[in-house]
Amino acid sequence: MNKGGGETSYTQNSSLQQKIISDSMPITEKAVEALISTDATSAWPPQSIAIADLGCSSGRNALLLISDTINLVYAKCKRLGYPLPEVSVFLNDLFNNDFNSIFGSLPDFHRRLKDTNGDEVGRCFISGMPGSFYGRLFPKHSLNFVHSSSSLHWLSKVPEGLEGEDKIRMNKGKVYISRTSPPSVLLAYAAQFKNDFSRFISSRSEEMVSGGRMVLSFMGRKSMDPTAAGTAHQWELLAEALTTLGLVDAEKIESFNAPFYAPCMEEVRMEIEKEGSFNIDQFEDFDVEWDDSTEGTNSGLKSPSRGQRVAKTIRAVVETMLESHFGFGGKIMDVLFERYGAIVEDYLSWNTIKSTNLVVSFVKK
Repeated sequence: MNKGGGETSYTQNSSLQQKIISDSMPITEKAVEALISTDATSAWPPQSIAIADLGCSSGRNALLLISDTINLVYAKCKRLGYPLPEVSVFLNDLFNNDFNSIFGSLPDFHRRLKDTNGDEVGRCFISGMPGSFYGRLFPKHSLNFVHSSSSLHWLSKVPEGLEGEDKIRMNKGKVYISRTSPPSVLLAYAAQFKNDFSRFISSRSEEMVSGGRMVLSFMGRKSMDPTAAGTAHQWELLAEALTTLGLVDAEKIESFNAPFYAPCMEEVRMEIEKEGSFNIDQFEDFDVEWDDSTEGTNSGLKSPSRGQRVAKTIRAVVETMLESHFGFGGKIMDVLFERYGAIVEDYLSWNTIKSTNLVVSFVKK
């Protein structure tokens, strides 16, 4: 993600991710409600609960989910007459995440928490937990509630097996799965997702308490076919922008593949059931339009076009990986995403850019 608060930063261009959190909130509410049991034989009310947000990023969305979750916990406890528990919050992302900006916003976060709850709040301890969530992050049986939004479609690495004999590129002219990709590319991406997601689930199984709840929300697809229309158009259009820019060596483009995978429900369900530690409570999908954002608009100024809004959203997320691979400077990146925005704008004159978001809620056995 692009750090800071500038025009191309994730902070200024993350309303799509915010909308996904909002659209997923009814499922999150049900999970939190179920977490706080009224069963006389349960361990409630506990003195403390632990919440983890995996892939928290930074900017305006970093504490949004945590704030909503704590408010839900407080509201349910007050209705039941339970004392408010102390809350430990763990914010996780990769080591290079902008944790400093999150920590700088904590005083405002605590003030809003008190304002929302009329000063009736328990102690809340917030800390950062850097590292990959495709492995263990927390002590055994230490987490009550886990949430991850707009993160699990990112793979731990580019899949292996995208090169054939003699180092021949198997996915020429593309940066992700497409209808022209050979079967070996599709299999490589699917295998990498299964390996990553199984490690994610098994790690959380060890870290969560029995009866703990987890809600995951990430880009996916409705079709079993990973090349079906609408599953990867943002990558298709980015590949077109790169190849038609005229400033990028063809070999460089052919050697770039996105560490991304949008699974279908069946793939996700299979890995959860195979691991065996969780019962699925709810599984939903909904469409998200990439060009319905209002980010980047200012009073009195001309609003960006739909293509420009999509380009800003994508740039805020993928610019750093493009810089790393292609060695682009800022000016070339400006030209690339201006080109990308124009291609998207043309595409939107005939189509709608939609992605499917999968939401799964489950309980630790």
